Amino acid sequence: MLLLDEPFAALDAFTREELWDNLQQLWLDNRFTAILVTHDLREAAYLANTIYVMSRRPGRLIARRENPLPRPRTQEASFSAPFVEIVHELRGRIERTRTT
Repeated sequence: MLLLDEPFAALDAFTREELWDNLQQLWLDNRFTAILVTHDLREAAYLANTIYVMSRRPGRLIARRENPLPRPRTQEASFSAPFVEIVHELRGRIERTRTT
């Protein structure tokens, strides 16, 4: 099991995306369980098979979203309509909880 808490947050965009590809390849090769905490919705959509959205304090799970995008995922695919749709859906869920 791999636990990651904002592991790519301090990196520039190109390095971050390169490491997303590296992590994805490690997972494809070894099929381990990973829990990744991130505030980056693109990162969640790119790396996760299942995405959980949490509320503000107290942190509670407010949404669960299976990610149907095929693997391996590519940087080019992150600009596709299905990928962008997932990111917008997650953003909408978070926005709704912030305004209630």
